[in-house]
Amino acid sequence: MEGLFFNIENGYIEALVRGYRSGLLTSSQYINLTQCDTLDDLKLQLSSTDYGNFMANVPSPLSTSTIQRKASDKLYDEFNYIRSQSTDLLAKFMDYITYGYMIDNVALMITGTIHERDRSEILDRCHPLGWFDTLPTLSVATDIESLYQTVLIDTPLAPYFYDCLSAEDLDDLNIEIIRNKLYKAYLEDFHKFSQTLPSPANEVMDRLLQFEGDKRAINITLNSIGTELTPEVKLEIFPQLGSLIPFHLELSRVEDSETLKGIVSNVGTYKEFFGSDDDKNLEDHFYQHEMNLCRDAFTQQFTISTIWSWVRSKEQEVRNITWIAECIAQNQKERINNYISVY
Repeated sequence: MEGLFFNIENGYIEALVRGYRSGLLTSSQYINLTQCDTLDDLKLQLSSTDYGNFMANVPSPLSTSTIQRKASDKLYDEFNYIRSQSTDLLAKFMDYITYGYMIDNVALMITGTIHERDRSEILDRCHPLGWFDTLPTLSVATDIESLYQTVLIDTPLAPYFYDCLSAEDLDDLNIEIIRNKLYKAYLEDFHKFSQTLPSPANEVMDRLLQFEGDKRAINITLNSIGTELTPEVKLEIFPQLGSLIPFHLELSRVEDSETLKGIVSNVGTYKEFFGSDDDKNLEDHFYQHEMNLCRDAFTQQFTISTIWSWVRSKEQEVRNITWIAECIAQNQKERINNYISVY
């Protein structure tokens, strides 16, 4: 019965997303891509997939950045189409997906401004899904207070800035702390909202966001080794999500990667992420695990969580295509198979 009511509001959207999911590149298609000798061959191979003639009007010689941009544009167009069809709860869910990109864009704009980069160059690098009307005016802010009062107070990110207003000078370290505080508040808020969704969406999103919290805690710990970041600050920016919550205090005091490995190994899921025998680095293990979670999410019916899974899967696909294109362009064929494929 609940499936019947779900389909009244969101049946078309779920069918659309599952159609997009069926268009994701398969393992055999990736093998075909790795056999290409030139970027023009790669373009020809992609034209026989769901990408179709997405580069029909692009003249030769092709570049890796062009292929990446065109593949990303396809994702953005499909996402915006789904968003234009969504209503009520689904519309809010899709808004939440974009908030993470907004945070990255805000951090990028502020960093570019303090380093006196050209504004148009910074705006070109901003993520299209995280765009908002007042984004270009961020370059006028000189401190976090004016940034909030003049620009961000009217954006969806305003509630997340509550804990950041005490930050002092806008330097690289403080901007990174602000970005992580924003992301922590965003993830916790998104998780709280996702738990109001009907089953099984709440269960699927719980698994996906709990992993996101763990991933950020590990990355913050690893990237802060040898920096001035204090344990107290680290505890403030660790998201209160994931299996590593009982180990946050220990993580905040980590001073080398071996200690981090020992702590993270307490959680069985992440035991093989450090020092495994394969060629994968930590980031690859994160991507692989996330793709496994996203693939499993599609086994559930009557759920809007498939949208998040599809977006993440499509982003990974773009990274895979870009990696293969880079290996072809640089004649590094021995590394061309280091992509992540689960479909």
